[in-house]
Amino acid sequence: MASANTARRTARPGSARRPRAAAPALFLTLLSVCSAVTAANIYLAAPLLSLMARDFGSAPSAVAWIASVAQAGYAVGLLFFAPLGDSVNRRRLVAALTLVTTLALAASAAAPGTTALAAAVFVASAATVVPQLLVPLVAERAPADRRARHVAAVVAGLFTGIVAARVLGGLAGQAFGWRWVFAGAAVLTAALGLATAFVLPSGRRARAGSPLSVLATLPSLVRRSPDLWRACLRQAGIFGAWSALWTSLALLLTGPDYGLSTATAGLFGLFGLASSAVAPLAGGLVDRFGAARVVGSAYLLAAVSVPLFWLGGHLMAALSAAALAIHAALVASHVANQTLALTTTTTPAAANTAYVVSGFAGGAAASALAGPAFTHAGWGGVCAVAGLWLVTGWGATAVRR
Repeated sequence: MASANTARRTARPGSARRPRAAAPALFLTLLSVCSAVTAANIYLAAPLLSLMARDFGSAPSAVAWIASVAQAGYAVGLLFFAPLGDSVNRRRLVAALTLVTTLALAASAAAPGTTALAAAVFVASAATVVPQLLVPLVAERAPADRRARHVAAVVAGLFTGIVAARVLGGLAGQAFGWRWVFAGAAVLTAALGLATAFVLPSGRRARAGSPLSVLATLPSLVRRSPDLWRACLRQAGIFGAWSALWTSLALLLTGPDYGLSTATAGLFGLFGLASSAVAPLAGGLVDRFGAARVVGSAYLLAAVSVPLFWLGGHLMAALSAAALAIHAALVASHVANQTLALTTTTTPAAANTAYVVSGFAGGAAASALAGPAFTHAGWGGVCAVAGLWLVTGWGATAVRR
């Protein structure tokens, strides 16, 4: 009864009726696993670039842009679909997006060339916004003093999927070919996405509005909330640094400096998987000390990782330490910033959309720049892009507006 009263006291004006207290453990676990599977779709291409290039008869650096297309597609999907979490039936929306993603992944598996593959990857990534519909739901159901911990559980699933895409994608691609990786992702997405849609609340939300009308309100929403503004820019900076390094890492590991196979290079993602354990710890720290301290510590850790990545161009020990550091920094920053974004306005889905779009826009831009940087300046150029994004993300928010 006490937890139910807490949930009612923390309800925002105008929001729909909420279930009692915190999400049950099985429900939260299903949402976390679904987030892992769907988030992995955005990063399937990264560990398979060398195999795609060989299949299409081009250099790996010439197909690196497909990884940035996936992130750009995700940002577009967030703009048009994620804000609907404040107004439409979540169950139907999740089911529809799951079906679109499944079909697009199947089309990716059958793509005859890079243009068709990029188009299919774009559509699949645009429809893969299910995790960002689930996170606001979890935040709504959680008691106020444990909200960051519950958000962290879903975030942990999301980042586990991102890292698993590199590890399992590389192994499966080496064993069966990159096309079968996309086909398998289509099957998993359909199974987990539809199962999740089945257990979601089916009622229509209190607020209504078309995607375009909600989209038009996002700039003013960010301007009215300094906390949301800082969360958007800081996550764009740290996620951009991570994206530049992580999407280019396969090119370094399979290149002449290390000469690893695609499968062996994919195993490097296990360092990132270990760092996903940081999410529950970060959630507890946010609940106890606040988001600002956690984000500041995450940026400091990310700043230390950049010179380690540069040394890792020829030293595997430094590259391993850097991988652990950048993943821990990214996960901690994301838990803190997303919790802040979800609680700083009365429209959590719209605020979450602005936040995640900012992060992935920063990531897509950094990934797009990292490819040419690797071609013209090598691994050092990629590290310079990452450092630039960190300096910009923190510097733009270090002084109050």
